[in-house]
Amino acid sequence: MSELTITKANFEQEVLNSDKPVLLDFWAPWCMPCRMIAPIVEEIAEDTAGKAVVGKVNVDEEGELAMKFGVASIPTLIVFKGGQEVKRVVGVQSKAALLALLD
Repeated sequence: MSELTITKANFEQEVLNSDKPVLLDFWAPWCMPCRMIAPIVEEIAEDTAGKAVVGKVNVDEEGELAMKFGVASIPTLIVFKGGQEVKRVVGVQSKAALLALLD
C-alpha cells in the first residue's frame, strides 16, 4: 500500500484519529526537492505498512492544511502521534532519518 492522499476532508479520520504514527509529507508538483524525496516517502509507506500511516498533502490543493500547520517551505514532513504533532523536518532527508522520526 502506498501513501494516502490527505485532504481537509479525510484529515481528521486518517491523521487525528489514527491509532498508528502518521508521517505527512507536505509537497507540491512543481517542487524539485519534493520530487527527489517522493520515492523515499513511498518506500517508507511500503516498509512501515501496518505499523504507520504515510500521507501526502499537496499544498497547492490543501492550502488550508498547510497554513494550519505553518508550512512555509516544502517538503515539510510532520509526524503525528495520538493526533498531536510530535516531530517536524524541512527539506530533503535520508530514508534513515525519516524512519527515525517514526520511532
